[in-house]
Amino acid sequence: MQNSKQVDVAIIGGGILGLATAYNLMGRMPGKSLVVLEKESTVAHHQTGHNSGVLHAGIYYKPGSLKAINCRAGKKLMEDFCDEHGVPWKRCGKVVVATDEKEIPKMHDIFERGQQNGVDCRLITAEECREIEPHAAAVAAIHVPETGITDYKMVCEKMASLLSDAGHEIRTNAKVTAIKRNPSGGSVIECTSGLAVEAKLVVNCAGLQCDRVTKLSGQKPSAKIVPFRGEYFDLKKSAEHMVKTLIYPVPDPAFPFLGVHFTTMVHGGAECGPNAVLALGREAYGKFQVNIPDLFESLTYPGFIKMAAKHWKMGMGEMWRSYSKAAFVKALQRLMPEIRAEHLEPCPSGIRAQALKSDGTLVDDFIIDDADNVVNVNNAPSPAATASLNIGKLIVDKLEPRLK
Repeated sequence: MQNSKQVDVAIIGGGILGLATAYNLMGRMPGKSLVVLEKESTVAHHQTGHNSGVLHAGIYYKPGSLKAINCRAGKKLMEDFCDEHGVPWKRCGKVVVATDEKEIPKMHDIFERGQQNGVDCRLITAEECREIEPHAAAVAAIHVPETGITDYKMVCEKMASLLSDAGHEIRTNAKVTAIKRNPSGGSVIECTSGLAVEAKLVVNCAGLQCDRVTKLSGQKPSAKIVPFRGEYFDLKKSAEHMVKTLIYPVPDPAFPFLGVHFTTMVHGGAECGPNAVLALGREAYGKFQVNIPDLFESLTYPGFIKMAAKHWKMGMGEMWRSYSKAAFVKALQRLMPEIRAEHLEPCPSGIRAQALKSDGTLVDDFIIDDADNVVNVNNAPSPAATASLNIGKLIVDKLEPRLK
């Protein structure tokens, strides 16, 4: 085929999952050619670039789930990668605090999960919690000393640099517009950069657009992506001392979002949030930014209608916190009573690609669908950044036999 680039593997998506897959493939099969196609002008532009940088220990996840397995293995791989390549990270620890006696049974359930997952964690008293986080409101807590923080955008930039240095192309401004089966085998990927790509195998790590890319590949996605915007505040310099590590609430197991929490940052400072409101577009980061086709797609999807009917009360609370700083502060004060509105300044929002099934079920685990010559990652929520190097390893496990 003329005007095309021929490669063994084309990876769609230049976020941390796409780059981690490419990095694993390069390490395991250095003789194979690959290209990463990213529709934005830089790597890590969307979910990865808006990540708060937590290296999750894996305490929350159902034992034996893809989340639990990949988080535990991926965290060690990510720490080793950062050490090897000079990306800053540190093990700061975390407390999961019960702010009410009623939350203690749920807290114990989380602790049991952590124990089963092999997480270094222990139950602590309110007094012990105050020694770690003097300003946190706790009747009891779990201490997770192995939780860490890093800069995932820097991780991506380092991976992209290593791939480029090895002769692999990281093609930006390359939105995929079509994926066609090649009569001779493999796929032809057309994109806005002009030059098509002929690839034996394709990996879809398109994040917020993953279900649409799955459709382009000729497969039916097992769930639809519905975007949720998470809004954050930075703590002003005068209030940074109030957070020493990470302070998380006991989450509601019926809802996949962890609730507002406090996070120290690897480059200094601390942030708090997020809430979780329906984004008015898959890439609509501003509160009043709207993408009409995206919004229409979300609002008319049967799965969203059913989910909204079930969780409408929680959803209204999240929306109220989005438009009322006082309400947001009140939610934060459950964890830290001394926090005040004047301690906070807005910082950029993030958008989570939440996979939602047609029956209204919020998909909580990773989804990796494998069909013909395409691997589609159709759900990769938190802790995907922590787990990315191990998820990339699993994807390469699927690719390797076909490339040999």
